[in-house]
Amino acid sequence: MKKIVIVAAFMLAGHFGFAQDAAFKADAEKYMEVSGQMKAFDYMTEEISQNIPEEKRAEFQKEFNVSLNDFKSRMAEIYMEEFTHNEIKELIQLYETPVGKKLYEKNKVLYDKGQQVGMEWGTSVQGIMMKYMEM
Repeated sequence: MKKIVIVAAFMLAGHFGFAQDAAFKADAEKYMEVSGQMKAFDYMTEEISQNIPEEKRAEFQKEFNVSLNDFKSRMAEIYMEEFTHNEIKELIQLYETPVGKKLYEKNKVLYDKGQQVGMEWGTSVQGIMMKYMEM
């Protein structure tokens, strides 16, 4: 009888732990959505799709979405390693505030401007590298 109680306790603990992990992962994925991190992939997909012939875009999108879901799951696991569940919940709360919503709304502008600045910086670094490589 004692063994049955112990086994049952471990089974329940495992089930409870799995439920907690599932909730934690769901919150980590929610954070990636509310913070705008996943929205950046929408922008990227739009840019990439321009290179795909129009008649193949629907198929591309299906395959890309499968790949993106895997990426999202793996990123959620990284957040789970680096943050506690409570910290993820607090980050979600931040993005539900007015300033958090503004940050989310500005993601596209920040992405576009950041991409431009990054290209300009890359060009300047390339010039610096060439200067020292020619010595």
